[in-house]
Amino acid sequence: MRALARLGAAVVGVALALTGCASPPAAPAGSGAPMTSPVVKQKVVVFAAASLTAAFKELATQAPGLDISYTFDGSPTLVEQLNAKPDVADVLATADEPNMKKASDAQLIKAQPTIFATNTAVLIVPKDNPGKVTGLNDSLTGKKLVVCAPSVPCGAAARTIAQNAGYSLQPVSEEQKVTDVVGKVTSGEADAGIAFSTDAKSAGDKVATIQLPGADKVVSRYPLAVTAKSTRPEAAAAFVQLVTGEKGRAVLTRYGFTLP
Repeated sequence: MRALARLGAAVVGVALALTGCASPPAAPAGSGAPMTSPVVKQKVVVFAAASLTAAFKELATQAPGLDISYTFDGSPTLVEQLNAKPDVADVLATADEPNMKKASDAQLIKAQPTIFATNTAVLIVPKDNPGKVTGLNDSLTGKKLVVCAPSVPCGAAARTIAQNAGYSLQPVSEEQKVTDVVGKVTSGEADAGIAFSTDAKSAGDKVATIQLPGADKVVSRYPLAVTAKSTRPEAAAAFVQLVTGEKGRAVLTRYGFTLP
C-alpha cells in the first residue's frame, strides 16, 4: 500500500510539472483576450540611385510591414536594367529627372513620378588632403581627379558646375556611380573627386569637403515612381508613401538631402 501511495504521489507530481511547463491555450473567440498572429510582410523590390544607399537602408528598418529588397546603382544603369526586364523591380528612384524621363518615355513607370529630395555636388579629398587641393583651380594640376560619367547625375552636375566656373575637368576616371567616386577618394587612389554632398556626409571623417562655387544653382532633383510592370503594386505604393511621408522626410533630412 505504501508503495502504491508513493507511486500515486509521483504521478501527480509529474502531471503538475507538465502542466506548469505547458504553453497557455489560445484565447477562445469572443473572450476579449488579445490574439497573437505573425506579421505578414509585403515584399517590394526597389531600384534606387547609389547616393540613396545609406538613407534608404535606414528607412527599411522603419517599415515593419515591408520586406524591401534594394538594388543600388547609377541612375542610367538602373534604367537600362529595367528596360531589359521591366518586371524586375516595383519602384524606381533616380538621382535626376532626365534618367527618369527616359524610363517614362520607354513606358517603364506608372503615372507621374514624385520629386522627393534634392542634392548638390561638392569636391571631396582624403581627410588629410595630401594633394593640397583647394578647389576647381590650378591645385588640381597633375592631381588624380575622379568624377562620375556624364550620363550619371553626379557627373552631369560636375560638368555643369565646372563649365559655369570656366574650368575644364581633366579626370583620370569616370565612374558609373557616385559611391565609386567616394571609394577611390577614401582609399587614396584619387586626390580628389566630385560627389554629392550627401555622399560626403556619409563618408564621415574619411573625407574633407570643399564647397564648389555655383553648386547651389545646379540642383539634382530626385524622382521616384512605381514601375509599369510591378507585380506588387500595393507594396510599391506603400514604399512610395513611406519615402514621401513623415518618416521618409526625417531620414532624408538627417542624411543631408534637401526636401522639395
